Amino acid sequence: TIQPLGADAIEESDSEAEAVKEEDESPLIPEIDTDIKIHAGSRIAVVSKCVKGEYWKMVKKGMEDAVKEINKAYGYKKDDQITMTFEGPDNEEDVETQINTIDAVIAENPDVLCISASDMDSCEAQLEAAKENGIPVIAFDSNVAEKKLVKAYRGTDNVQVGKMAAYQLGSALGKMGKVAVFSAQQKTKSVQDRVEGFMNNIGKYGDIEVVETIYSDQVDDMEASMKEVLEKYPTLDGVFCTNADITEMYLNLEKSDEHDAPALVGVDATTKQQEAIRNGEEIGDKYTCTYGCPVNQDGHGICSKCMMVMFPIMEAVRSGGDLENIGGDGKYSKTVVCPDGCVMFRLTAKPTGKKNFFKGKFFD
Repeated sequence: TIQPLGADAIEESDSEAEAVKEEDESPLIPEIDTDIKIHAGSRIAVVSKCVKGEYWKMVKKGMEDAVKEINKAYGYKKDDQITMTFEGPDNEEDVETQINTIDAVIAENPDVLCISASDMDSCEAQLEAAKENGIPVIAFDSNVAEKKLVKAYRGTDNVQVGKMAAYQLGSALGKMGKVAVFSAQQKTKSVQDRVEGFMNNIGKYGDIEVVETIYSDQVDDMEASMKEVLEKYPTLDGVFCTNADITEMYLNLEKSDEHDAPALVGVDATTKQQEAIRNGEEIGDKYTCTYGCPVNQDGHGICSKCMMVMFPIMEAVRSGGDLENIGGDGKYSKTVVCPDGCVMFRLTAKPTGKKNFFKGKFFD
């Protein structure tokens, strides 16, 4: 799965709500420069593409944490505190509701307006109104067409996300295959960039043909359209889904058992997607490090805290132990959570054919 910088759906269940529970301190909030003047009592209005789903709950929590840190850094209390509202539709494709919400928010004259545009072209009049009223606009997650109307954009390089997806899927397929792109709404800038990055790069990995590209806002029923593609191409080799909603919809589809399921690359990293990766239903990031040294060929490494957890497990395997005895998924496989609770690994040992010097023989 491809996870953007910020981290696209949590149902209202208690178990998934834990995915956005508060932590003591967020390592993602940089040191705040209090030399920048922020007026006491300032109001930040956020109008998101959507307010439901795991991704948007994470976005909201991140913003709330940042506001708390700002108030703490500036010493603002009670009526002097910076405040934030977070509004938007329940569905990312509900452009009309988002536009009406932006209109209502501008009428309240906030100090700052933050938006993630469902339709990059539909909110130009609202942005002009904000400008006329002296309300600075910050775009996040997905930008607008008229970039001159926003002060700044904070989000992922979505073309690069598409390139990464092409690399992951192309590497999994080998030198040839047929793939389909199942995408969120075409009118969203972030989606356009992801599809562009994917389409411009998938051909670099061999004779790989994109046979269908389906956008959710171009069909009446996205789930039915995905089923039609799978029926039309029963030996489809791969699928790229451009956000969490579409990825999870695809994962929930009933698929034929007559052929191997297409390799899947999705975007974002929701709880359901992480489970799909562990189950082999979705392609996840692979990390290879040399035993005894946490730095790989690209110069990247695993943090020392993780290595302290993983090293004894690797040592247990090397000495001929069975990881099932310590809660492993199998003799040579165990799921490991990093001490900071940020990343979950599946550690899998593969016999190399070399002798185990602890026992003086080969692995079974």
